Amino acid sequence: MPAFAIGHLTAVSMGPEIVEYLERIDTTLALFEGRFRVHGAQPECVEGQWAGDLIVIEFPDMEKARAWYRSDAYAAILPLRSRNSTGNIILIEGVPGDHKAADILTRAA
Repeated sequence: MPAFAIGHLTAVSMGPEIVEYLERIDTTLALFEGRFRVHGAQPECVEGQWAGDLIVIEFPDMEKARAWYRSDAYAAILPLRSRNSTGNIILIEGVPGDHKAADILTRAA
């Protein structure tokens, strides 16, 4: 099942460290088959309020998502982002392609 690394960054100080982070992150993803699905797009907020940037990176499974986040390669660049941004980062498992909304009812029982 796919898994995702999702970042909701509420503030980013664009500067040399963020530029370096952006220049280096793709190579950290390659070994774990990670690829950007959302990055830098301006959202169309249709309900509520939204502030910040949304980043979504897809991995083949949760094991690879966790391995990427914990990798030495990512650890080497993580401070470049964390020193220059605020927000939340999560890893979350996706759903199979045939998922229906009511499928969660069987998990909740």
